[in-house]
Amino acid sequence: MLKKFAVRSYKNFKEDIVIDFQNISGYQFSTDCITDKMISKMLIYGRNATGKTNLGKALMDIRGILFGKPSFLQEGVFLNADSAEDAASFSYEFQFGSHELIYNYALFSDMDLKSEELIIDRRKIFQCDFFNYKFDFGNLEYVEAETANIERYLQSLEKSSGTEEADTMKLPFLRWVIFNVALRADSLLLEFADYVRKMNMITLKNDEAYKKRERNESFFEQLENLSELNDFEEFLNAMGVKCRLALKRLPDGQRELYFAHKRLIPFYENASSGTRALATLYRRFVSVARNTSFMYLDEFDAFYHYEMAEKVIRFLKKKYPACQIILTSHNTNLMANRLMRPDCLFILSESGKLTALHEATSRELREGHNLEKMYISGEFAEHE
Repeated sequence: MLKKFAVRSYKNFKEDIVIDFQNISGYQFSTDCITDKMISKMLIYGRNATGKTNLGKALMDIRGILFGKPSFLQEGVFLNADSAEDAASFSYEFQFGSHELIYNYALFSDMDLKSEELIIDRRKIFQCDFFNYKFDFGNLEYVEAETANIERYLQSLEKSSGTEEADTMKLPFLRWVIFNVALRADSLLLEFADYVRKMNMITLKNDEAYKKRERNESFFEQLENLSELNDFEEFLNAMGVKCRLALKRLPDGQRELYFAHKRLIPFYENASSGTRALATLYRRFVSVARNTSFMYLDEFDAFYHYEMAEKVIRFLKKKYPACQIILTSHNTNLMANRLMRPDCLFILSESGKLTALHEATSRELREGHNLEKMYISGEFAEHE
């Protein structure tokens, strides 16, 4: 699991912003937000333009480093405009069984690496300073990667430096090891890579996205399996959308999803924005969650009534207890101990600081406190 993350000089975040999944208190309620003594369900509040989406992009950056960056990670300005530093710094700490793995790197721009470092069980495995061309590969045997052809890797760097696209072509050494060294099937590096590969981010606030991305044959092809269609139908019903569904093939061979009444009603043309957002959530997360390790759901409730948003959170906690899920919201109705708990509820400030509610007040927060009322009355205003 990811146990700590920090980023600095990236987009909104001039100073270090840290998420410490180990920083929990001894609350005896909403314990389903905690897995293996780490936060597995987190809810982040923040006003517009505080950087909730950018925080998700920062968390997902490691997936781009290891497997290639999707377009949404490359949107907009990369470095913080007010920072004097020439690179953004990222730090990830993971726990896999008894092993601690720390991966640090710095980027001048989206794909231009300044440095890279891997530490496992407090032992530095390798360190790369690409800017000054200094490298230390002294402990590769600790991860059984001593057969790595270092000379070939360095040659690849030299070759790329001679191209016009040199600033976007630096190959992270960790990626090179994972894809070019015959690691054992139970290798810690492969376990780490598998976790990162299964990290994902979904933004549901753009309702128009369904027109291009949800009405696609791959989703309808999945729903041709009756058990999958029934599962989707059961999910919508569990969320309070009482309906029956049907999938039909049209004369031209295309598939179409319908609400099943005496007369079939096309699903996407007639569903509410909230139902379409639920369909997005299902298609992009629920139906593939068995292959998800970490999910960042940005403004997940943008089109939901607060009661439906509560149902979504309860559903995610119950069905995916081990998956680390961060949700962002403007909805203060969700700031409740019956749903989350003060060490899993966070405020993201305009200055780019993330503060858990139990650390945002001098009071000892208890189960009986009305957190939403305290928030509205200004109890946590210092941290907004």
